[in-house]
Amino acid sequence: VKSEGPKLVPFFKATCVYFVLWLPTSSPSWFSALIKCLPIFCLWVFLLAHGINFLVSHRSASRILAGLIFSAVGDAFLIWQEQGYFIHGLLMFAITHILYSSAFGMKPLDLKAGLLMGLVSSSCYAFLYSYLSGPFTYLVAVYIALIGFMGWRAVAGMQLCNDLWTWTKLSACIGAMLFIVSDLTIALNKFCFPVPYSRFIIMATYYAAQMLIALSAVESRDEEDFRKRS
Repeated sequence: VKSEGPKLVPFFKATCVYFVLWLPTSSPSWFSALIKCLPIFCLWVFLLAHGINFLVSHRSASRILAGLIFSAVGDAFLIWQEQGYFIHGLLMFAITHILYSSAFGMKPLDLKAGLLMGLVSSSCYAFLYSYLSGPFTYLVAVYIALIGFMGWRAVAGMQLCNDLWTWTKLSACIGAMLFIVSDLTIALNKFCFPVPYSRFIIMATYYAAQMLIALSAVESRDEEDFRKRS
């Protein structure tokens, strides 16, 4: 907390600015896009503050940074989703989940966690299926598969049952789950029925998810510092 907390102060301030201004979604503009993306920009700075050498030498951290970049582009597209840019935003976040999955890695495999996430993802899609039409029938299926896979890799990496978890792995796991909650709320609100306080739920869980996933990138640095001290 002492080492990483101060670097996250700009993120918390930018998030507060977003919720205080609460710009109407009915009048999209570049200013509203900037305010929405500002917390994600601050997470770029958070990772860059650890040094370029750190990002270059640790692929997981650089992939999470790349995921945050695609997330910001996706956020900008979703500002104009009613003007036909929803699919563009969907594509950007699909790439984000691929990058995050790659950052979390494939070891350990943990097939039980994969089966659980597969069942959850399948259940979500089965519920949404009757509300979907046209290209969304397939696009949403692919997107749910990708975010479910990302969730699996985050859960598998925690290794809670083996007592090998670290605070950064726990951070990645909670962040992935919050990302799923955020995106599921978007899907329910857009395709199924109005969700009360949907925008607040979506953005609060989304910003928290991105912050926690960004925090998970510093694990390799912690391990390196521990080895040096040893």
